[in-house]
Amino acid sequence: MASHILVIEDDTAIREMICFTLKHEGFGYHAVADGEQGLEQVAEQTPDLILLDWMLPKMDGIEFLRRLRGNPQTAPIPVIMLTARDDNDDKVKGLSVGADDYMTKPFSPAELVARLHAVLRRCQVFTEEASTQLEVSGLVLDPESHRVTAAGQHLGLGPTEFRLLQFFMAHPERAYSRSQLLDHLWASVYVEERTVDVHIRRLRKALAPSGHDVLIDTVRGVGYRFSAVMLS
Repeated sequence: MASHILVIEDDTAIREMICFTLKHEGFGYHAVADGEQGLEQVAEQTPDLILLDWMLPKMDGIEFLRRLRGNPQTAPIPVIMLTARDDNDDKVKGLSVGADDYMTKPFSPAELVARLHAVLRRCQVFTEEASTQLEVSGLVLDPESHRVTAAGQHLGLGPTEFRLLQFFMAHPERAYSRSQLLDHLWASVYVEERTVDVHIRRLRKALAPSGHDVLIDTVRGVGYRFSAVMLS
């Protein structure tokens, strides 16, 4: 069954180009022009992925992302942000609020399709291959329900942070470089190593209320390691 893509883009020409490309590639899709309509569409039909413009009327892409990630039912939906902003700080901001990838306008249909397949592929790999519930020091990750809990309390994680934590918990006490984490979790030539640091910060922030952020160690000169035991 074809993946269903939600397009949230207020520029008519760009929206029509994206829809034409999706149709040509065999994707199902629905397109809206602002963030409020986007949230209504998500509530009506959960998409497999969202293409989200940054600058939108009524509700910008950043606020849309915050609302999406703040709801446990919609938090797992992968999002590719579309924007004319090409400054590195803007890219980091987009990733830090929960975007899984970032495309700077103008972009070609070929690049759009490549990124769509890359994000959908890595989501599919985790769905098919990683179904075992994991537990470390009271932190529980359940792939079936896509929930992470600590002492029975739900922790809200975006899809990339969820996959990062899942990988760490399945491979504790081993140091991974940023490039290795990119290979395992992103599988896309478009993602920079700095992206790993952004998502590590987001993951630590999500784990901080329960104190489990200390499980993620920074290994100087190498990258990151996940501890199997939380020391008191």
